[in-house]
Amino acid sequence: MTSLAATAAVVVLAATPALAVGPLQNATGTARIVKPLTLAWQQDLDLGTIILNSGAWAGATVSITPTGTFNCDGGASTKVTCTNATKPAQYKVTGTNNQDVKITAPDVTLTGPSGTLLMTVSRPGAPVVGTINLGNSGAAGLVFGLGGSITLNSTTPDGTYTGTFNVTVDY
Repeated sequence: MTSLAATAAVVVLAATPALAVGPLQNATGTARIVKPLTLAWQQDLDLGTIILNSGAWAGATVSITPTGTFNCDGGASTKVTCTNATKPAQYKVTGTNNQDVKITAPDVTLTGPSGTLLMTVSRPGAPVVGTINLGNSGAAGLVFGLGGSITLNSTTPDGTYTGTFNVTVDY
């Protein structure tokens, strides 16, 4: 009988599962829900009127920053003269408060009657992708600017040059 009782005890012990053990701390699940972003055009970029001065020269840069600071080839250029009002492009982004928003705006090809110019686009937080924070303005939106620069030569054909910005925003 002893051997039968011992065998039964072994079978009962073998059939009893080990006690479950939990971690010292349980994991927490989190999900952050954000509103979809909207992007609306506010104003076009304008470098004004640029007059090419006489002589043979190259490399005159005309630019405007995202905040509207204008530069006509260093200000004391003998290569170009800049006139008329200038302004950066502006867009309004809306979304969720206190979220960082990435701005992507590649360079723009400006096409004129006799050729093209490449406008290097400058963004907040440039060089490639800028970032802004919506702060407490999320639903009301935040306006940001895009600047740009072109480089001219004495042989650049005259005319009006235009191009379209391809701006995107993302959380």
